Amino acid sequence: MRAARCEVHGDPDKIVIREVPDPVAGPGEVLVGIEAASVNYPDVLIAADRYQVTVPTPFTAGSEFAGKVLAVGEGVENFTAGDAVMGSAFGGAFAEQIAVPASALYPVPDGLDMVHAAAFNVTYRTAYHSLTTFGEVKAGDWVVVLGAAGGVGTACIDVATRLGAKVIAAVSTPERAEACRELGAVETIVYDNEDLKARIKEITGKGADVVVDPVGGAYSEQAFRAIAWGGRFVVVGFAQGDIPRIPLNLVLLKGAIVRGFEIRTLGTHLPEAVEKGRIEIERLVANGMKPYVSEIHPLEAAPLALTRVAGRQTTGKIVIDTTA
Repeated sequence: MRAARCEVHGDPDKIVIREVPDPVAGPGEVLVGIEAASVNYPDVLIAADRYQVTVPTPFTAGSEFAGKVLAVGEGVENFTAGDAVMGSAFGGAFAEQIAVPASALYPVPDGLDMVHAAAFNVTYRTAYHSLTTFGEVKAGDWVVVLGAAGGVGTACIDVATRLGAKVIAAVSTPERAEACRELGAVETIVYDNEDLKARIKEITGKGADVVVDPVGGAYSEQAFRAIAWGGRFVVVGFAQGDIPRIPLNLVLLKGAIVRGFEIRTLGTHLPEAVEKGRIEIERLVANGMKPYVSEIHPLEAAPLALTRVAGRQTTGKIVIDTTA
């Protein structure tokens, strides 16, 4: 089968397309014929060996996919050949097939095709749990989303709006601001043109109830300084590269709650929240919720897709069509 291989750690242009042996489903595993895979920022970090966990080379890049079950291993009873599934893994998604534990898969909800299913699981679970499980968002809350035009950001706009919150989208360009307004943001802030702290306070009158931050860098503290008393600041990642150091006296003075969210360990620590979220997310999908996919590329263009995500040149999600 074809696969996008990381043979040396480095920039996305080091990724190469190779023919590799087809995987086999072992005990407890499911073999999936991948039809679409989406690109997430951690894929860039893993390839560059800048993620929290090192993956030894060589390996197949990619962490999120959708397709149909080809075979199941011993002991698997909840999936059968032909089932449409979506899932995530620590690697292996940018390929024509993947073998993963059955626990890594979800049935594709009604209302999602393979392209949107591939782009759904990581970003929408991240958005939903960042906002609800960790951010405790309520209808009427002011929610600030940093990096709002990215995959997690656009999902946060969608989920928060459907939950009745008012979203302020913070982005890097006027073009991205317009895209976020079309997705449901009631206000937008362009980092380079406006004072983030001042604008948040001006728009809300009291400060943000919830801030979701997948970006990090200098804007994190500015957004935190604009949080309302008792507000919740949810740390999702550091796409800008720099890990912020927010003074703890600000947390004290604002009575704020700072929480970190990592989807990789959510099921281990909060299995009940995962199940509750699955039910609610399926309800939202049935009501029309789906990812904003801006680009679709063939497998051979995986290095380009990763490069565009690394350079924050995209809006929404990029999907790789492994069947093209």
